[in-house]
Amino acid sequence: MKQKNNKKITLWLLALAQFLVILDSAIVNVALPAIKTALQFDTASLQWVVTAYTLTVGGFLMLGGRAADLFGRRRVLISGILMFSFTSLLIGLSQSSTMFIVLRALQGLAAAFMSPAALSILLTTFKEGNERNKALSIWGALGAGGAAVGVMLGGLLTQTLGWQWNFFINVPLGILAAWGLYKVLPLHEGEAADKKLDISGAVLVTGGFVTLVYALTQAETWGWASGAVWSLFGLSAVLLTSFFINEARVKHPLMPLSIFRIRNVVGGNLVMMPVIAGAMGMFFFASLYVQNVLHYPPILTGISFFPIPIVIGLISTNAPRLLQHFSFKSLLMTGTVLMAIGDFMLSFLPLEGSYLFNMLPGLLLMAVGMGLSFVSVTIAATSGVSPDKTGLASGMLNTSQQVGGALGLAVLSSISATVITASQAAGSSVAQASLNGYKQVFLWAGIFMVAAFIAGTTIIKSPKQQKKNASQPKLSTEAANVHS
Repeated sequence: MKQKNNKKITLWLLALAQFLVILDSAIVNVALPAIKTALQFDTASLQWVVTAYTLTVGGFLMLGGRAADLFGRRRVLISGILMFSFTSLLIGLSQSSTMFIVLRALQGLAAAFMSPAALSILLTTFKEGNERNKALSIWGALGAGGAAVGVMLGGLLTQTLGWQWNFFINVPLGILAAWGLYKVLPLHEGEAADKKLDISGAVLVTGGFVTLVYALTQAETWGWASGAVWSLFGLSAVLLTSFFINEARVKHPLMPLSIFRIRNVVGGNLVMMPVIAGAMGMFFFASLYVQNVLHYPPILTGISFFPIPIVIGLISTNAPRLLQHFSFKSLLMTGTVLMAIGDFMLSFLPLEGSYLFNMLPGLLLMAVGMGLSFVSVTIAATSGVSPDKTGLASGMLNTSQQVGGALGLAVLSSISATVITASQAAGSSVAQASLNGYKQVFLWAGIFMVAAFIAGTTIIKSPKQQKKNASQPKLSTEAANVHS
């Protein structure tokens, strides 16, 4: 009984750590106007409040996952949480936009070591099958709901206590998570005797992604036909190609290419990237629509997103029951379709719109789709992975999540800015031009979901044993185990 209770406590503490990582990619959305004014951000650099964090998380996740495998998951996770809490405190004390962005990048670096270590511990603590599916449903609920809670909580904190509390709140939560994990986790030693990290690989992959996102963010300012923009795209391609060449040659690769032989791992990552790209863009621009078009104050903006985490939580925590009747591929495909429909509905938002009738239905469909998709894609991308590669698989999935968010926000921000500029040049009012930009973003977010659906349909395979279980729901829990 004690061991069972320890598992439950461990699960909730691990989920809290992941919740903090996802929360901080979205909690600043509603606070952006306040941060812009307080720290004198210019419009072009404001998106780096979000991107500086998501990019460093994505760029270093595989390094964090590999470090967890080699040096001990418990040690890496707790160290990451403490660094995350400390940098959060410093961000809230920032005195300039430069200081803020640098600290956000360091906060992202800490998160890059937290997230894969936490998921890796979960995968090694709960055996593959129904037990792990239940654990991943809670993990998925808090992960998928983190962005929605971030928007809601960001509005409440910004209006009542000030934008700084979007970061100060991480300090007590982080200390609680670190202390609890220190008490309940056994010492997870590294799986490998030779503990050498592929630093060159980490530099190449991070440099490639940073260059790519920077090119996308500057394309609107410099112009898509600019030689500088395309030079950055070329440099990004060279760095990322060099990364894969490096991984094939070095003795201790950051990302052993053999992991690509696991089909569902590849498929899960290819689905996760566009899903997060669309979801991050949707939350970012939906919060702008509520504030700039509906003219809601920050606290009411936050409350308007309150139904989303509730729906995600209800769907995600009931996912294990659904998985006893349907394959994870079926749930994943259903989820991506619902998210696509929700985004397409938002692309018809009117200027004199109603939150209740025009916006909420699309948000609720998105929430149901996210609840189904996040649990399913996590199961797909982590099943069938050997214990010594759980950190790597976790790092890859979280990399797809964070890089997808950074790239998606950069692409959608560029699309929005282009449409807004063109609309204003054609004589539209500021409000109408902004709305045109937001609607185009929602349309493209829906297209991203369609791309995720296609990737999942063509690549991900439902294990035979799970198919059998789906048609015979009374089979034992053992028969429900998921195998790659």
